[in-house]
Amino acid sequence: MARYTGADCRICRREGCKLFLKGDRCYSEKCAMERRAYAPGDAGKKRVKESEYLLQLREKQKTKRIYGLLEKQFHHYYEMANRTQGVTGENLLVLLETRLDNVIYRFGFAKSRAEARQQVRHGHIKVNGKRVDIPSYRVRPGDLVAVAEKAKDMLVIKSALISNERSSVPAWLEVDIEKLQGSVLSLPARDQIDSDVNEQLIVELYSK
Repeated sequence: MARYTGADCRICRREGCKLFLKGDRCYSEKCAMERRAYAPGDAGKKRVKESEYLLQLREKQKTKRIYGLLEKQFHHYYEMANRTQGVTGENLLVLLETRLDNVIYRFGFAKSRAEARQQVRHGHIKVNGKRVDIPSYRVRPGDLVAVAEKAKDMLVIKSALISNERSSVPAWLEVDIEKLQGSVLSLPARDQIDSDVNEQLIVELYSK
């Protein structure tokens, strides 16, 4: 499967804000946004005229990078959201938030979504007692998501739990740190999604 293999910090600089793609590094002085808070490249420090299209494009790029998606997959999510009854932008965020890799990250079992994606792909995660190795798997209300027994002593998970003590689990999820498992209580409402995203700009971009 195709995936981005470049420098994560370069992405944050391109979008002009922290996307928290590197876990602990994003909270330290080593964060690239702390040292070079401008776009990469020779032209990065130049002022760019912000057109309506540019704002919409950058919002779409930022959102798909937050969730670690490539263009084709992100556009597929938008089409699904557009076909679903309700507000398209909110539907899009719900689809992104209910991906299994994002849920693992929200539980605090991984320092970043990329790390959560790797845990899923390596078969360390079970949903309702069955191993699931598809990061894009959509969880549903009532699902029980747990770390597999053989993976509970992994240093990377223990380290993530310590690092993520600073963040809280959203209200639509419930986690049991002792058992390394969590439940999906409901689909997330818009005010329960803390991603810094203006979804309306994305809808306007794709509606053209």
